[in-house]
Amino acid sequence: MRVSVISAERSVFDGEATAVVAPAYDGLVGILPRHAPFMTLLGKGTVKIRRSEGTKNIEVSGGFLQVASDVVRVVARSASATDT
Repeated sequence: MRVSVISAERSVFDGEATAVVAPAYDGLVGILPRHAPFMTLLGKGTVKIRRSEGTKNIEVSGGFLQVASDVVRVVARSASATDT
């Protein structure tokens, strides 16, 4: 599935992933390929993007997450990548 993470300042990540775990305002949500359409508000925490070459961690605060047509869009008030 395609994943993009953007903040007000810049695009933080855009690429393919096998899974995404994100901090919703009321707990963690997990997204796998072919997930049903979904939208939630983001809380503060780490978005974990699992890829074949490893996991990408991105710290986010506020915003929203949308899943539609095998595309995950994370639009965060603030976002910064922390490599693993």
